[in-house]
Amino acid sequence: MTFSRNSARTALVRRLASPLALATVASLGIVGVHAPAAAQKQAKPAKPAKANYSKEFVAAYKPIETQAAAAGADFNALKASVPGLVAAVKTEDDKMAAGRMILQIGQKTSDYSLSLQGADLMLASGRADAALTGQLNFAAAQMAYNLKDYVRARTYVQSAIDAGYSENDPQLLLAESYWADKKYSEGLKYLADTIAARKAAGQPVSEAWVKRALATAYSNQLNDEARRWGLMYARDFPSASSWGDAIAIAINTGDYAPPEMLDLLRLARRTNTIRTKGMYLEYIDAADARKLPNEVIQVLDAGTAAKLVDPSVQVVKEARASATARLAADKTELPSLQRDASAAGAKLVTVQAAADTLLSYGKWADAETLYTKALGLPGANTALLLTRLGIAQIEQGKYADAQTTLAKVTGVRQPIAALWALYAAQKAVPSPVPAPGAPTT
Repeated sequence: MTFSRNSARTALVRRLASPLALATVASLGIVGVHAPAAAQKQAKPAKPAKANYSKEFVAAYKPIETQAAAAGADFNALKASVPGLVAAVKTEDDKMAAGRMILQIGQKTSDYSLSLQGADLMLASGRADAALTGQLNFAAAQMAYNLKDYVRARTYVQSAIDAGYSENDPQLLLAESYWADKKYSEGLKYLADTIAARKAAGQPVSEAWVKRALATAYSNQLNDEARRWGLMYARDFPSASSWGDAIAIAINTGDYAPPEMLDLLRLARRTNTIRTKGMYLEYIDAADARKLPNEVIQVLDAGTAAKLVDPSVQVVKEARASATARLAADKTELPSLQRDASAAGAKLVTVQAAADTLLSYGKWADAETLYTKALGLPGANTALLLTRLGIAQIEQGKYADAQTTLAKVTGVRQPIAALWALYAAQKAVPSPVPAPGAPTT
C-alpha cells in the first residue's frame, strides 16, 4: 500500500502535536512598577523629637517638597534637584526622606533608574519597617528587571522573600530574572527547588509557575527539562489540558520511532487528548494496518467521529481498505497464533507478535501472560515489552503492578513509561484525569 511510514512522516513533518497552550504563556513582561503606597507618601522632615533631620537637608528638601505638592507639578524639572538633595543628606532620617522624594519623582516620570535610586536610599536608611522593607525590595527588583540588571533584580527579590514578602509571586520574578538573563537551567532549578520546598511544607503551589517553567524549558529546547516539567504538570494539575501538553511535549522532543510513538499515542487516546489530524494519522501509521488492523480501524473511526480525520482523503481511504482487508484473517489467525506463542519453545518473534495482537484486541490478561513470557526469551527488547506489559496491567486495573513494571523501563522509553506510570497512579486514586476510552474488542 502507499501509506508508508516514510510518506506519512513527510506529510506530517514529524511535528504533529498541536501548538501547546502552555507555550503561549507570556513572560512576566514587567513594565508597570508600583512602589508601595507607604513609600510614595511625601515625607516631611518631622520635628527633631521624632526624627533627626539635618538643617542642610531641610533647606534642600523644602523647596522640592513645595514644588512637588503644587498643582500641575513638573516632575521632569524636579529631576535636576535630585543631586543636590542627595548631597545634602547627613542623617539616616535625611536618607529616608530623600529616598521617598526621589522615588516619587522617578515614579511620576517613569524613570526606573531614579526610582531605584530612591528605593535604595530608603532601604539603606534602615528606617523602613519589616513590611515596607519587603515591599521596597520587591519594587526595586521590578525596577532592576526593567533596567535589565538581572543580577541586581535577583538580589532584591531574594531580600524581599527573606523579609516575608509573598504577594505578586516574588519567586516567579526571581526565576524570570534568570530566564531573562538566558540562564534557563538555573531558573528552572530554582523554581523546582522552591516548589519542592513548598510541597514539603504543605504549602500550595501555583499552576502558573509550573506552566511558565514548562513553556520556558520547551521554548528553549531543554528537552529533558521540558519532559520533566510536563510530567509534573500532569501529575500536580491533572486535566485534559495538562495531559495533552505533557504528551505533546514528549512527542515533540523525543524523536521516537514508530513503536515508541504508538505507545505514546495509545496514552493520548486513553486520556482523550489526541488533538490534531496529524496525531491520528501518525497513530494509524505507527499501528500499521498490516499488523494491527483492529486498532487502526478503531482509531480511524475515532478520528472521523472527532471530525479530525477526513475519510475521503486518499491516505485515509487506503489505510482503512488495508486494515479492513486484513481484519478477517487477523481474527481467524489469532487463536492459532496465541497457541503457538504459548507453546514451549516458542520463538520471541511469535510470542511478541501474539502479545501485540492480543493487546490491540483488548485481551489484556492474555497479552500480559505473553509479554511476561517474552521478557524471558533471548534477544527481548526489554524496554518495549515492559512498557506494553504495564499497559496490559493498567487495562486490567492492576495499577500497583503496572507502576512497578513501568518503573523498570530505562533508555529512550523511560519518559513514555513515566507518563503511563503516572496515569496508573491517577487511575488508582480517582482524579480529574479524563476517563479513558477503552478500545472495543
